[in-house]
Amino acid sequence: MVQAPGRVNLIGEHTDYNDGFVLPAAIGFQTHVGIALRADRKLAVQSENYSERVQFELEDLPASPRRHWSDYVVGVTQKFEEQGSRLPGMNLLIEGDVPQGAGLSSSASIEVAVFRAFSELSGVRFDGVEVAKLCQRAENEFVGARCGIMDQFVAVYGKKDHAVLLDCRSLGYRLLPIPGGVRLVICNTMVRHALAGGEYNQRRAECEEGARFFAERLPGAKALRDVSLADLEKYGAKLPEIIRRRSRHVISENLRVRQAADAFEKGDLELVGRLMADSHASLRDDFAVSCSELDVMVDLAGEVEGVYGARMTGGGFGGCTVNLVREEDVAEFQRRVAAGYREKTGYAVEIYVSAAADGVSRVA
Repeated sequence: MVQAPGRVNLIGEHTDYNDGFVLPAAIGFQTHVGIALRADRKLAVQSENYSERVQFELEDLPASPRRHWSDYVVGVTQKFEEQGSRLPGMNLLIEGDVPQGAGLSSSASIEVAVFRAFSELSGVRFDGVEVAKLCQRAENEFVGARCGIMDQFVAVYGKKDHAVLLDCRSLGYRLLPIPGGVRLVICNTMVRHALAGGEYNQRRAECEEGARFFAERLPGAKALRDVSLADLEKYGAKLPEIIRRRSRHVISENLRVRQAADAFEKGDLELVGRLMADSHASLRDDFAVSCSELDVMVDLAGEVEGVYGARMTGGGFGGCTVNLVREEDVAEFQRRVAAGYREKTGYAVEIYVSAAADGVSRVA
């Protein structure tokens, strides 16, 4: 039996595909995978969450996704075997409590857990970075979702009571302590606006346009990660207004991530909170990926005692906010935010409370 966690990103939004920096933490919601050998070459998978069983021939795995939860298992199976390891027949039992559709990486959680289960059963070991890359490729190339490396990386490298500062270009990382007595409180707006997918791809294209502009003017600039605020000040007037604003968010967000990392190391949660507020404002005003429900949720959090910081997290247009809340104030936070959000929007909120958790591990 193995487990792999979901994750929440504390700061560093829309920086990953710009070769930038992110600061996520693994959370105490996991996918558990039980695995056992069987005598034939079949892969039988039982989902406790869906009360459903599927079975595949390992010699004849599906060549394309079925838009079904089992796609994640099939994609990981393919990538594992592509490394030259012939897997035996197996029974898998999968159960998880990572909220689905909330932007907390339930997909990366199942991918990393299944990969580790295969590794435990077969005795074939992989470096952690390789595990993250192969699971990302399973999602990109088989499932068909364009995700960056962050989700799988933190599912592998997460550590209890720590955040993970990740350089998305080099994949270098640093573990940063989260002070005791602080909880990660994630508030699900329960809305997901339909334009999210198309707008995400548009933002990527706008960032790529900005990167091309600066590459022509700055030697060695390959992505917005390589551009400073001084560079933006010097050349930005020549950019279309929309591209300038998108570029300003990414450039300033990368700076905020590194400042937040230093603040966590010093235990300065007040500074972390100010950086989270600036991040939300930038995502709302320059990157234009917030929505009224997310803004309401952040505003409500700011009215509660014991909240160090609050901002939207994830791609935007709905989904969740992440809040750093003093442990003794969590219950009051939940009560006031839930009541205020229902009053202002008519929606019931889901609130998840967690400490930062460990990454993938064998548990039995």
